[in-house]
Amino acid sequence: MPSVVYGTPATRKEIIELAAEEGHDADIPTNIGAISNLEKDSSSTRCESAAEKEVGVGVRKEKDLEKNELSVESLSTAETNEDTSELSDPNIVWWDGPTDPQNPMNWSWPKKWGTIMIVSAITFLTPLASSSFAPGIPDIMKEFHSTNSLLEGFMLSVYVLGFAFGPLIIAPMSEIYGRLPVYHTCNVLFIIFTVGAAVSTGMSMFIVFRFLMGCLGGAPLALGGGTIADIIPREKRGTAMAVWMIGPTLGPCVGPIIGGFLTQAKGWRWNFWLVTIVSGTFAIGCAILMRETYAPVILARKAKRLRKETGNLNLISKLQSKLSPKDLFLVSIVRPSKMLFGSAICFFISLYTAVTYAYLYILFTTFTSVYETQYNWSGQIVGLSFTGLGLGATIGQFIFTSYGNQIVNKHIEKGDYKPEHRLIVMIPGGFFMPIGLFWYGWSVQAHTHWIVPILGTGFVGFGMLMTFMPANTYLVDVFTIHAASAMAANTVLRSLAAALIPLSSQRMYAVLGYGWGNSLLGFVSAAMIPIPFLFLKYGEGIRKRSTLKL
Repeated sequence: MPSVVYGTPATRKEIIELAAEEGHDADIPTNIGAISNLEKDSSSTRCESAAEKEVGVGVRKEKDLEKNELSVESLSTAETNEDTSELSDPNIVWWDGPTDPQNPMNWSWPKKWGTIMIVSAITFLTPLASSSFAPGIPDIMKEFHSTNSLLEGFMLSVYVLGFAFGPLIIAPMSEIYGRLPVYHTCNVLFIIFTVGAAVSTGMSMFIVFRFLMGCLGGAPLALGGGTIADIIPREKRGTAMAVWMIGPTLGPCVGPIIGGFLTQAKGWRWNFWLVTIVSGTFAIGCAILMRETYAPVILARKAKRLRKETGNLNLISKLQSKLSPKDLFLVSIVRPSKMLFGSAICFFISLYTAVTYAYLYILFTTFTSVYETQYNWSGQIVGLSFTGLGLGATIGQFIFTSYGNQIVNKHIEKGDYKPEHRLIVMIPGGFFMPIGLFWYGWSVQAHTHWIVPILGTGFVGFGMLMTFMPANTYLVDVFTIHAASAMAANTVLRSLAAALIPLSSQRMYAVLGYGWGNSLLGFVSAAMIPIPFLFLKYGEGIRKRSTLKL
């Protein structure tokens, strides 16, 4: 027999959890299979208990996406029977025993951590690049002879617009060709587009290259969690995920601190030359340290090699996808849109996070002018105005990880857990956001000591993290096998909001002033405080009445 098949049957819950971490729906093959592989015709010989008939004859016939009715137990028998039949099929290609060196889970720890560190470094750099040149915005406006306040904000936030669309293409490409070719391609194109931004001779050219930087810069955000899940067992994954999450949390806040000093010393273009140099170094590190980690692609290559060596054209990978490339793109693009506009839960949670994310980029696009005009800070130190957001977000990350898990585990032990319990920890975040906005706005208006508004933005950063993280985990719990599409819908809406809403921020402050301008934002944020309360009380009922189907 050309291959040895081993392993224990994966539960539905394991497949869903790993797929969510990898950023795709659970009907796409992951390292341990796919839910769609369990689909059978109604005339098949699988066990058809009353519970299974209630569910239907496959995941695509679930009664409803939001009702969260399928339990692990309801398909456990089918999963076991399915896996047993596969294990006995000599044409199924799997790993050659539990120590197969081709399996990324069996790599040495130095090799694993080399991969994790390079992916974490890239994940830190690309969000950093989104805001590092913020202190140089006045210089760019002067050099390009522009006084348009809309463009002043858009050339910063257009990068986030790329985050909305790039990963929709990057994710399915990685599932077809593997993670490694996508990383390499995105690294090279990101460097090219960064050079394009550095040598731009006009505003239009600069904005186009910034957008393309954002599209390609979204690659480590879309693929990084999946890479870690490919090589680290679940019980040992916490530290690696924590290191990887530093990038999205601190990158946008550290960038302007570096950019402030660099702009003063070398000019705004050197922010992009620095990113080019560092990303080039990381790209070389990728080429040296990284290997393919995505099990379905590795096994597909193995099956292809064995077909050639043995002449047995019936050999197929155990994780071979039943989805065509066209279907993968439909899953990645069409399904999130249908979920965003067809699900009240997905829409309102996404709206809440979108408003919060837009506020973050309003602050990003205005901090430089605020601290230069109100506190006479020079371009060299104006980047330090971002420290409050960074510290607040970091504290929020630790609080969410600690108390969020405690709350959920308590309800699981009591036996009354439901997805809405994920939103309990979101409640304080809803109060911190408007408090921070009022604090920041009126302290700047009153010319108080510079530390006072920075402390206020610390509250904003804390509230931001306490909104994002519970929202994502809630969407995973509600939509289970289609969790990645729900999170993609959330990402698209919040990125669009972050790119477009800040365009009017300079005009808003000019008309209302910093006090009332930020108070307007605070009032809108305060009006959204009831959302987690409403979902805690009515979320389960909304899910049960839902008619959303794909």
